[in-house]
Amino acid sequence: MTDSRPGDLFKPGDLVNNTYRVEAILGRGGTSDVYRARSEISGRLVALKVLKAEFSTNEDYLLLLTREEAMRDIRHDAIVRYSENHRTAEGHVYLLIDYIDGPGMDKKLKQGPMSADDLLVICKRVCEGLQAAHERNIFHRDLSPDNILLRDDDPAQAVIIDFGIAKDTNPGAETIVGNEFAGKYAYAAPEQLAGKTDARTDIYSLGASLLANFRGKSPDIGKNPMEVVQKKAEPLDTSDVPEPLKSILDKMTQPNPDDRFQSAAAVLDALAGNSFDAPDDDPLSDATVIVPMKAAAKDAGPVEPVTAPPPPKDVAPKTQPKPAKSEAKKGGMVLPIAIGGVVVAGLAGAFAMGLFTSEPTLPVADPYRLSIAKAKDAPPRAVGFVPTDEVATALREQMQAQGGTFDLTLASGSISENWGQNVLTVVDAIDEMDAWRVSLSGDVAEIEGSTTSRPVYDTALAAFDAGAMGALSGEPELTLEEIILAPEKIDPILNTFADCGPLSLVNRPIAGYGPESPIVVGGVMSGEDSRAALANALSAIIGSRSLDIDVDILNTTLCLIESVLPKAPTSANDVAFFQGDQNNNPNPTGQFLVGENPVIDVEIPAEVTDGFLTVSVLDVSGNVFHLLPNINRPDNSVQNLRDGESGPTSIRVAFSIQESQQTGGLAFRVDDSTLGKSKVLVIHSSAPLFTEMRPTSESATSYSEALLGEDRNMAARIFSLDSRILETLAR
Repeated sequence: MTDSRPGDLFKPGDLVNNTYRVEAILGRGGTSDVYRARSEISGRLVALKVLKAEFSTNEDYLLLLTREEAMRDIRHDAIVRYSENHRTAEGHVYLLIDYIDGPGMDKKLKQGPMSADDLLVICKRVCEGLQAAHERNIFHRDLSPDNILLRDDDPAQAVIIDFGIAKDTNPGAETIVGNEFAGKYAYAAPEQLAGKTDARTDIYSLGASLLANFRGKSPDIGKNPMEVVQKKAEPLDTSDVPEPLKSILDKMTQPNPDDRFQSAAAVLDALAGNSFDAPDDDPLSDATVIVPMKAAAKDAGPVEPVTAPPPPKDVAPKTQPKPAKSEAKKGGMVLPIAIGGVVVAGLAGAFAMGLFTSEPTLPVADPYRLSIAKAKDAPPRAVGFVPTDEVATALREQMQAQGGTFDLTLASGSISENWGQNVLTVVDAIDEMDAWRVSLSGDVAEIEGSTTSRPVYDTALAAFDAGAMGALSGEPELTLEEIILAPEKIDPILNTFADCGPLSLVNRPIAGYGPESPIVVGGVMSGEDSRAALANALSAIIGSRSLDIDVDILNTTLCLIESVLPKAPTSANDVAFFQGDQNNNPNPTGQFLVGENPVIDVEIPAEVTDGFLTVSVLDVSGNVFHLLPNINRPDNSVQNLRDGESGPTSIRVAFSIQESQQTGGLAFRVDDSTLGKSKVLVIHSSAPLFTEMRPTSESATSYSEALLGEDRNMAARIFSLDSRILETLAR
């Protein structure tokens, strides 16, 4: 567990989207943080992977999170279950993931060596999960001890997590953000340094992770770039590992991917006791290591390909061989040797930037993506592919001029001849706007911009009318934001999306909303989908103003009743909850777990001395329970309920099971068939609300018809209508 910090998006106790109560932060990453939360509706523990605020509007990072969401199609107990993406009213994007209660293998690593038997069990379990992912052409690419959790600390319940950089290996697929190296060097397969990934990459990483946990320490990857490449070209040392784990790890972690197990299924076959080819004593070939160049990072210039031959076996270590070309055997890798200090320096520089390339031409990117965006009052950022050093330099200068950042990768692809110049022209046309975004996939461009300045808007519009896009396709969406937004422009949208009672603007300003004025919407809605649709509709007209849709989310039953309830003000009448199974101790939250016994009191103030009380529970399952009056308790006169008492009075309408046995009153025990939010309604009227006694339990539809039909006593004047939510949760 990680301590909460002031800068965290969520704090323990926060309620996310009126559903998930945050309990703790589990960990922080470069682009996202992970929280443990509990559903207020079902009581289920979940993990919320929340994209950091600075990335929540960046399409490239959203695409990565969406790719991770696609993992929900893989249903296997050894792969953490993903649900779906959501966006809060404040704009925070999060991914819903099953919460795994148990330590990660990284924690076990710090505790010391694990037994070979446990590691064999973990190996089998994880390979079963990898097989399910690999069958869909999805590879993890970052498998390491911190991405394998042991549910309930049980090796047989190992679960793979964090497919955030999982790569879809269908032709042309790449990691989107910067095309950056995926995988931790300590556990990455040698070919990952060359940007190559397949099923065998995950097998190597799993083997390296298992070996680390057997030893109780992380692998030694060297102290400098040369040592990293050298060690990656050598087999891992398994000399002290007992059989059969040793032979399996030897085969899993061969430097040459062709010498490894070729699939997770092959590892499972070996674990089942079937024979397999042991690795050769000398798996190294005489090929030269040639590692593809990453993007020319930041301010660095292009790096020329570097090739260095291996030392002949009969040459002493200090001998400096003359450079020579060598035939590359498929998949073979050997250690390059420094020639003077030149190769070492070149390797160190390439290592810092992202390594080398074996091709004089640029690698092909498909799809060819570039995203450049600037949020209001924030620096711009450019991420993706560019075709030439000139375009990269121009974009870097544009970003740096505004204090922005960039992560640009040189690549070729299916783009028009003047693509780079067209992109620069588009950015020039739009970069004076308050907020803007240019997102490209090949020649298709999505362009958005907003500003409160009429001259800036007119200038940008004129530039596009004059052909700023060149060969790029797409329609720019430019918005001139009103400096003052009238509330009357928001009202029609609220009326359109009000599906569970009226929606209203909280603290509605008479003079309208200024550029920095927050917009807060209150009321009730039928579900999260409705709220998300409302947020999207409002976002189209409110510009960069913050939006808080502070509504109660009710179920379909409650919304049906809400639409037909008589209109009446609230009052001082109140509802109080108690724990009938705990000596009637107060329960101020109104939340009850399965097996518990809710007790309900209606508390009326001293001035309420006459009239009639109608108390009902609108159940999440679609039923209505009438607590007062009912067949067993037909008298609901306030005077008789007071029974001669004056002052504030509590009237019990749902009893503890023990009280019920003595008085015959209604009692409830929570079971798992009706979990969620129910609503307790208290109606104070001048006469009985209905002409005849309602049944103790009826459907919401039947009750709604009674409220609208002749069963309702229309002579009864409604003094007040009060309510409170009762929520039932799983343990």
